[in-house]
Amino acid sequence: VSEVLESNGSSSMATVCAGTMALMDAGVQMSRPVSGIAMGLISDGERYAVLSDILGDEDHLGDMDFKVTGTSKGITACQMDIKIKGLSYEILVTALKQARDGRLHILDKLSETIEKPNPEVKSHSPKMITRRIPNEFIGPFIGPGGKVIQELQKETGCTIVINEDPETEEGIVEILGTAQEGIESVLLKIDSLLFKPEKGNTYKVKVIKILDFGAVVEYIDAPGNEVLLHISEIAWERTEDVSKVFKIGDLIEVKYFGVDPRTRKEKVSRKALIERPERK
Repeated sequence: VSEVLESNGSSSMATVCAGTMALMDAGVQMSRPVSGIAMGLISDGERYAVLSDILGDEDHLGDMDFKVTGTSKGITACQMDIKIKGLSYEILVTALKQARDGRLHILDKLSETIEKPNPEVKSHSPKMITRRIPNEFIGPFIGPGGKVIQELQKETGCTIVINEDPETEEGIVEILGTAQEGIESVLLKIDSLLFKPEKGNTYKVKVIKILDFGAVVEYIDAPGNEVLLHISEIAWERTEDVSKVFKIGDLIEVKYFGVDPRTRKEKVSRKALIERPERK
C-alpha cells in the first residue's frame, strides 16, 4: 500500500521507486530493481523540448505526460497522456532515451540505500509456501469433516488451501501466513504425513511412553509418527523393567525392519545397533 500525502510530481513513479526498495527490504527476491520517471513535452509545432521528472505545473501546462518504468535491462511498463494530435517518431525516441538516462540515474540512487534484496523475508511479511502431496494423502490431511486442517489452521494462524492437479494427480497445498513458526509447523505436519521409514535405515526417536512390554517412541523427523519398541528389542540382555532403562523424553536410535510378518506390526530394534556380547 502506497500513501502519498502531498506531491509536486509523479506520485505513481515515486510509488514504483519506493515499492522497489520496500520489496527488497522485505526480502522479496526480485531479479532486478525497478525505477520509474515521468517525461513531459513542451512544443509549438516546430520546436520541442522533452522534460524529465515533470512537476505539477509542467504536467498541467505541458503537452505530454509519459510515464516509463523499467530495470537496467529494459522497460517494464509505460503509459502516455497527450494533449496534442500526435507525436513524431523523433520525439518518441528522444523521450524514451531521456527516460532511460533518468531511470538509470534513479537506480544508482536507489542502490546507495539498498543494493539487493535482503536474504531473509521479514518476520512480519506475508508469505506463501506451496507443497505437493500424493492424492491419497489429501483426505487424511483434511480429516473427517475438515477437522484436521481446521485445527491446524487454528493452531498455526495460517490459511491452508488444497487443490488437485488433474495432470499430475497430486494435491497442491498452499500455506499462507505471516509467522514463520506457523508455516514451519504446517510443513512439519505435511512431512509427518508423508513420512515412510525405509527398511534397514536407522532413525533417531524420542521415548514418549513407557509400558510393561516396551516403549512407545516417536520419530524425531516426523512428530506424531509413533512405533512400539518391544521389550525384547531393547538390549541383548534380558530387560526386566523398561523404566530402569528409559525415561520419558530420552533420545535413542533404532533400526527399522519394516512390518513383522508374525505380528503384522512395524518393528524397530535398539539392540540391532548394539554389538552383541560374546557368550561366556
